[in-house]
Amino acid sequence: MRTFKLTLAYDGTDFTGWQRQPKRRTVQGVLEKTLSRILQENVIAKSSGRTDTGVHALAQIVRFQSVTRHPPEVILKALNAELPEDLFVFDLSETSLDFDPIRDAVRKRYRYVIQDGLVRDIFDRQYVWQVFSRLNVEAMQQAARHLVGTHDFTSFESHGSSRLTTVRTIYDLLVERREAERTDRVIIEVEADGFLYNMVRIIAGTLMLIGKGKHPPDWPLEILAAKDRRVAGMTAPPQGLFLMWVEYPTT
Repeated sequence: MRTFKLTLAYDGTDFTGWQRQPKRRTVQGVLEKTLSRILQENVIAKSSGRTDTGVHALAQIVRFQSVTRHPPEVILKALNAELPEDLFVFDLSETSLDFDPIRDAVRKRYRYVIQDGLVRDIFDRQYVWQVFSRLNVEAMQQAARHLVGTHDFTSFESHGSSRLTTVRTIYDLLVERREAERTDRVIIEVEADGFLYNMVRIIAGTLMLIGKGKHPPDWPLEILAAKDRRVAGMTAPPQGLFLMWVEYPTT
């Protein structure tokens, strides 16, 4: 038995998330079906984390095992020839038998994209959260600083997921305005040692409210101290969220 690691990008618009579900089009389901057909065996794929319906990935990490004798480059070429247009594998290599994409990950980075202002971009609507007011990015940046570091992020976790601990370390939380072709975008990027369920989307929803002037920049301090999901902002919609990359130890 051989273990393979692949780097996968996908447009989550037409997928019901990552996880395999009966009678639903999911990333895991499509990938496993394609791999099984190519390798002529039952293949199970495990990713670095589940993404929800509508969430995208620029570099999702996936592990699968196979008895095939084909080299990785042959599997990669066949896979991309068979996958639908909203999935693409950038890299595929053989790895150690005990590689686990969840357990072995040391850092992840997500991006959330907000389009603010009165211009509604009908072409990119599946990749941004449209907010119809100009956000105060400076206030959002001030607020973001309170979330950097090691904290109990209970208030930033949706219910329905069991974790051994709700303590996470955020290494970087970037908020900046970037010029786009038709209108500006507010980009939020979060890098951490791990994430709770919907943590990035709740951070985005919280910072958006601060950007609208609904709360002061020090509101995150109150939210962290409360350890209560009801105190934080809304869960931002899924289409603005992108998994950017996952980092693993080099040794």
